[in-house]
Amino acid sequence: MTNSDYLLKAAIKKVTEKLNEILVEKIEEATNIAKDAPEIFKKEFDSLKESIIEEASRLEKDENIQENEYTNTYKDSKIKIALNEIEVINNQIDLFNKNINNQIK
Repeated sequence: MTNSDYLLKAAIKKVTEKLNEILVEKIEEATNIAKDAPEIFKKEFDSLKESIIEEASRLEKDENIQENEYTNTYKDSKIKIALNEIEVINNQIDLFNKNINNQIK
């Protein structure tokens, strides 16, 4: 064997060892990730679930606020109508009183 043959053989051996080392490390990492995956998924799912519940609560509050604004507006308009009717009745009573006072004099 020549020096270049030994050099080539040594290079192949060292590259193979390094590739095997990297492969073993990556397999260990994948194994650890696979072990932790269910817990990671559970945490992410719980976080998503909490976010959904919070958003649903926020939407419900927004809808309740809008309903209250509508109800208050509706109530305000009913109150305005009632006050206008009372004012008309008061004006009629004033006219009636004036007519009666004029008849008495």
